[in-house]
Amino acid sequence: MQSATLRQDARVIALVGLAHGVSHFYHLILAAVFPWLKPAFGLTYAELGLLMTVFFVISGVGQVLAGFVVDRVGAIRVLMGGLALLAIAAVVLAGAQSYPMLMFGSLIAGLGNAVFHPADYTLLNQRVSTARLAHGFSVHGISGNLGWAAAPVFLGGVAAASSWRSAVLLSALIPAVMLLLIFFNRAHLRAAPGAPKAAGPARQGRLAFLRLPTVWMCFGFFFLSAIALGGIQSFAATSLVALYQVSLASAATAYTAYMLASAAGMLAGGFIAARQREGKHEHTIVIAFALAAGLALLLALAVVPAAMVIPLMGVIGLASGVAGPSRDLLIRSAAPANASGRVFGVVYSGLDCGLAVGPLLFGALMDAHQPSWVFLCIGLFQALSIATAVGIGGSQRAPVLQKA
Repeated sequence: MQSATLRQDARVIALVGLAHGVSHFYHLILAAVFPWLKPAFGLTYAELGLLMTVFFVISGVGQVLAGFVVDRVGAIRVLMGGLALLAIAAVVLAGAQSYPMLMFGSLIAGLGNAVFHPADYTLLNQRVSTARLAHGFSVHGISGNLGWAAAPVFLGGVAAASSWRSAVLLSALIPAVMLLLIFFNRAHLRAAPGAPKAAGPARQGRLAFLRLPTVWMCFGFFFLSAIALGGIQSFAATSLVALYQVSLASAATAYTAYMLASAAGMLAGGFIAARQREGKHEHTIVIAFALAAGLALLLALAVVPAAMVIPLMGVIGLASGVAGPSRDLLIRSAAPANASGRVFGVVYSGLDCGLAVGPLLFGALMDAHQPSWVFLCIGLFQALSIATAVGIGGSQRAPVLQKA
C-alpha cells in the first residue's frame, strides 16, 4: 500500500513538475530570441520589453480568474487548456509578420501561462500525500528553474542554426507533448473521493476568501519577492559589470551560479520543510531571506573582491531556493480547503505583477547610472518580504491562541 502511494505521489509530482517547467520555458520564449526579433522587425528595446510586460500583466490578471475556473471545473481541464494555449501562441508568434501580431501572440501566451499556479498547486494538494507535499513543492520549484535555463539554450541554439521562426515553431511541440501526457494520465490526477469541493455561492459567496488578511499578505509576499527576482533576472549581470568591472561572461556566470544554486536550495528546502512542524515554516523563510538580503546589500556596497561575486551570487540563490518549499507550505495553510484554486490564483498573481514591475524599476535605475541601487533594492524587497512572511505566520496562529 505504501509503495502504491509512493508511485502515485511520484507520478503526480513528476507530471505537475514537467508542466510547470513548460510554463517557465514560455516565460522566455520571446526574450530568448530578442537578438533576432529586434533587427527582423526594427524594434526598440522598449518595444521588446513591452512584449514581456504584456505577457506578465495578462498572466497576472488571468491567474486570478483561472483560480475561480479551477474551483468550478477542476484543475485538469484548466491545465490542459493552458498547455493548448501555449502551443497556439508559439504558432502565432512563429508566423507573425508585424509587431501587433507579436503582441497578440504574447497575449495568448500570457493567458496560457495564467493557469499553471492555481492548477498545479490544487493538483499537488489534492493528490500528493501530506508527508511528501514539501518534496512536491520542491520539485515544482526546481522544474520552473530548469524551464528558465532550458529556454535560452533551446531557442537560441535552434535560432542560430536555422531561424528564430523555426525555433519558436518547434517549441510548440513542448506543450503539445505535455498536453498528451496529462490527457493519458488524467485518471491519476483526478481528485480523490471526498476531496474538498468549492463552496457554493449560497453559503459564503465565492469572494469571501478575499476578506482573509492572510490572502493579501501572501500576495504581498509574492509581489515583493518577485520584484527582487525581476531585478536579478533582468539587470544583475549588467550591474555587476558596472560595479566590479568584471567581464560580461563572468557576470553571466554569476547569474548562472544563482540559478543553479537556487535549484539546489529548493531541493534541500523540500527536506527542511518536510521535517518542520506546521506553523514554523516562516522561520525558514526569515533566515533564508535575511541571508539573501544581507548578501545583496554587501554586493551593492562593492566592498568585496571581484572574485567573490560568483560565490556570493550562488549563496544568494541557494538561500532564496531553500525558502521556496516552506513558502508554498505556508501559503497552503493559509488557503481554505474549499477555495484553494481561487486563493492560489490571487496569491500567485503577485508573482506575475512583481515580474512585470521589477524590470521597469531596475531598468530605470540602470538608465540613471545607479548600478549599486539595483542590489540595494533587491536586498530591500527581500527584507520587506520577510515582514509579510512573519505576518502570514502570525495571522495563522492567532485563531489557535484565541481558543487556548
